[in-house]
Formats: sequence, structure tokens, C-alpha cells
Amino acid sequence: MRVEQLGDGKADLAIVAAIHGDEPGGVEAIDRLRSNGANVERPVKLIVANEQALEAGERYLDADLNRAFDEDVPEDAHERELARELADAVQGCTVLSLHSTQSSARPFAISPGLDDSTRAIVPQLSVAALVRTGHDVEGRLFATDATIIEVETGYQRSVEAAENAYRISLEFLTATGALPGYTVSSDLSVYDLGEPVEKPPADEYEVFADNFTHVDAGETYAAADGEGLAAEEGFYPVLFSAYGYENIFGYTGSFAGTLQTTEDGTATLTAD
Repeated sequence: MRVEQLGDGKADLAIVAAIHGDEPGGVEAIDRLRSNGANVERPVKLIVANEQALEAGERYLDADLNRAFDEDVPEDAHERELARELADAVQGCTVLSLHSTQSSARPFAISPGLDDSTRAIVPQLSVAALVRTGHDVEGRLFATDATIIEVETGYQRSVEAAENAYRISLEFLTATGALPGYTVSSDLSVYDLGEPVEKPPADEYEVFADNFTHVDAGETYAAADGEGLAAEEGFYPVLFSAYGYENIFGYTGSFAGTLQTTEDGTATLTAD
């Protein structure tokens, strides 16, 4: 794990990339921040997490690092010890964790809930939506003693994802007072993460649903070996793709409301 810092003193902000080794865009953003030598007003840690998986071009070596922050990972797994090191590195920090996906070109944020920091920061980022996972964080970085905001910055290995990661990193640093300047807060749709949508056994998969666009009951949202799969109940697709996950298409989501920011900077979740 590579840990560097912008600014002097004890950092309580951090940007983390390469939780997954097949998502290099966040690393490119961190390297740009480091090479630009930004004159920060608050110290910031820059963390490249799973360097070995990044070098191998693989999501992970022994276990998914973003599921390794609990006791269920074998002791001899590379990511088990790495999770301990990363948890120590981000302890007490407000963290932007940069990811990319096979499901969406548009960036969106993920958080366990809506604490004060999340309400204040996320509306200032260039994201299309915020997804709340709830408090069942399944060994993810969310389980550490830190305030974690994940952002899916676009398609894996794309130039756009790397550019989005850099822009959103600058917005995060500005929103938290580490960089001077102003951001523009936008109203933001909030969704609650639901159940995984299982894939039936098949050789080929297709997805017809768009993330955050409602799928009505009875609508065909995907196909397995050419056979359409229809929704039993309506839902909003979240992290949906044909091959992003091995055994699921993604998750069902429900619309929770709109996070609206008033003139005094207060963000309130309003049900539509």
C-alpha cells in the first residue's frame, strides 16, 4: 500500500484508490494530484491501496479488499492484512474512495447513510445520484472508523473514468476546505439499496435496464441465453450490468427522495 500526503500535519482527509486492482482511474487521479503539488490548506492522505492487484491488473489477489474488513477473510489472504493497514491509515478521516464500474458511465456516490459530512459534501460532487447501503456494510471500507464516501466514476479503464475521478477529487478537496474556491451544490436523487438480482445459469447475458431508471412490474430487464427475465415487482436498477458481477446482475433500489441544498448550505432529504 502506498501512502503519501499533501500538506503538513496530521491529516483527517484522505483519497483512496485501487481498492480493486482492475480500477486504475482513481490511481491516475491521485498521481495527478501528487504531481501537480496542490497547495492544500488542510493536509490530505493519498492512498493507493492494493498495489499488487493493480500491478497484476486483477480485481484482487486472494479476496475482495472491499469485503475484507471483517473476520470472514482467511488470515493468510493478502487482502486481510491489507485491510488492517488501510483501516489504520484512514482512521478518523473523511475519505473519498474512488471506484469504477461496468454498469454506468455517469458517476454516482455510495454511502451507508446520510450523516452530516455526507449531506454537506456529496451535493458538491459531480455525481448523478447517491445510493445508501444501510448499515449492513458486509466487511466493506464503510466498516472502518472513518467517514467514507465512495464514488463510482465511470466505466472501468476508460479515459472518462480517470478524468471524472480527478475532477471529483478536486471537488472533494474544495468542499472540505483543503483547496480554496467554491463548488456548486446540486439537488441530488437518493436511492436505498435493496436485494441482489440473481443471474440464472447461462452462457450469455444481456441487460436492458438503465441504472436509476424505473423498471415496472412485468418489464423485461435482462436476458439469459436469449430468454427474457421480467420483473415481478417494480424497482430502480443499481449497479446493473451483464458481467460486472459473477452471480448477480446488480441490485434493486428504491427511491428515497431528493437531497436539496438551501441557500445557507443545509442539505435536507425531501420525499417527492
